[in-house]
Amino acid sequence: MNKALSAIKGVVGVVPDGFHTEVQTRLINHMLKGQAVREQLSDLDGKRVSIYIRDIDTELLFELKSALLVPVRGRRGDVKWDVRISGDFSGFWQLATRTEDPDTLFFNRQLDLEGETETGLYLKNILDGLDFDPEAHLNAVFGPKLGRTIFRILQQSGIDDRLRRRMGLPAHEPVG
Repeated sequence: MNKALSAIKGVVGVVPDGFHTEVQTRLINHMLKGQAVREQLSDLDGKRVSIYIRDIDTELLFELKSALLVPVRGRRGDVKWDVRISGDFSGFWQLATRTEDPDTLFFNRQLDLEGETETGLYLKNILDGLDFDPEAHLNAVFGPKLGRTIFRILQQSGIDDRLRRRMGLPAHEPVG
């Protein structure tokens, strides 16, 4: 693990679970704006999901409501979850950065699913089919006209392709 990743892991490990859950929930909800996957989340309405990072003993607990993540308050162990994804920090990092596909992470037991089998498999399939669309996101956040303009600027500057490579996505065709 490189120094930067070790530093991130160290910070994540000392941040209280409730604060970390709040921050991650807001970030994920923001990133879901304009994404097709958001519609799939409505099928999980009312389900509680735990993300447990074993090697730093951190748990994020949220509930899905109206295709959004809502932090669940309470003390660890007192709050019930429907499905839990657990693993070491490196497995979640690979999932988040798309350096490894979810099927491989689960098959190699770097990430584990517990709880309701149907909910867990549905969630795993959502993760597996996740394809972030930056143009749709920008349109949802800024409106179609400004979003499209920002997207074109990002494409022409090459920032879009650098971000897409970091996320493990294919590069866009150049704007003519």
